[in-house]
Amino acid sequence: MNDFEKLKKRIDSFKELMIDMQIKLTAIPALSPSNGGEGEYRKAEFLKNFLKEIGFDEIKEINAPDPEAYGGIRPNLVALYRGKSSKKTIWIMTHMDIVPPGELSLWTQNPYKAWIENGKIFGRGVEDNQQEMIASLFAIKALKEEKITPNCNVGAVLVSDEETGSEKGIIYVLKTSPDIFKRDDLIIVPDAGNPDGTMIEVAEKSILWLKFKVIGKQTHGSRPHTGINSFKAGANLIVKLDNLYGEFGLNNPIFDPPVSTFEPTKKEPNVPNVNTIPGEDAFYFDCRILPEFSLEDVEKKVQEYCEEIEKKFGVKISFSSVHRLPSAPPTPLDAPVVQALKKAIKDVYGKDAFPVGIGGGTVAAYFRKAGHYVAVWSKMEEMAHQPNEYCILDNMVGDSKVYAHLFLQE
Repeated sequence: MNDFEKLKKRIDSFKELMIDMQIKLTAIPALSPSNGGEGEYRKAEFLKNFLKEIGFDEIKEINAPDPEAYGGIRPNLVALYRGKSSKKTIWIMTHMDIVPPGELSLWTQNPYKAWIENGKIFGRGVEDNQQEMIASLFAIKALKEEKITPNCNVGAVLVSDEETGSEKGIIYVLKTSPDIFKRDDLIIVPDAGNPDGTMIEVAEKSILWLKFKVIGKQTHGSRPHTGINSFKAGANLIVKLDNLYGEFGLNNPIFDPPVSTFEPTKKEPNVPNVNTIPGEDAFYFDCRILPEFSLEDVEKKVQEYCEEIEKKFGVKISFSSVHRLPSAPPTPLDAPVVQALKKAIKDVYGKDAFPVGIGGGTVAAYFRKAGHYVAVWSKMEEMAHQPNEYCILDNMVGDSKVYAHLFLQE
């Protein structure tokens, strides 16, 4: 029996232990203070003990100060299992924090008491992000118990604050301990994926959320000539902004969808009654922009459209960015981390995986901006933030085998 067969067999024997770990972690709600919780301290303490139990060679705590959190910190754990060579490390980064359960009436059972039905485990956080945290840690536990030393180091990074901005999580880790990650390291962030495990995310679009404010003149609905209808001007601006699709119409097949998108979303209330023409109006746009375009060029074109509408309707228009995140350099399609993942996925799941770009944002962007090649991958049902969130148990076990395969490759 070769090493990989030994690891697969060992991981299969861990299934009940992995389920037990899911139940225990779900019972420790790690909600950020801004989401009404106390932070990740208690969950991190539990996980730190488990890391010691596995037998990692080194466990480092990088605690971000946060007076609003329990213990006054937001903990981040970096654990290292040493291989034959320390020139390179394969890192799996997962996050400890979760989002609130939302409307409890939509849950079949208590979201913090995990339950099992039809090969799935249900509960808040079981897929986002406990599935991959457990999968990666038990892959390393299998190495330890089979007394297999990988060719290079293997590391686990467990961070806080992923759900609320990452300032106390991976951003803090990269800022205060930049030497942890080296240029040749393979870094995997398993926080996105698809149901058949074939999507390897290598690039992300820029994100630009804009708020528009239109100022006209309020008047009676029966006397529009005595006022300036801000709502009408704003509606015309929304239609005008649809031209951004043509102005920035490049097609990049790596992404899904393969184009930049510019969509009106939130609309703030104006007047409360029907028979008043509003003097102020406000609305928002969600723009996801291909890396080939700069946000400055998009904002410049938006300004031109605003000036056209101002001139036509006699209103004043201002816009500001609610969220502005330029895209990070993409991970090359032939990067070692991508190729290693493709091989592991093929051998474990029998599927041909492919690199893609997404419109959403992940913490992989912070690694990429720091000059690291990183891949985002997992086999998941995309249940994040939904009521009755669940993890397919076979995905958890299967992904653990993918990580074990990776650890033996290098």
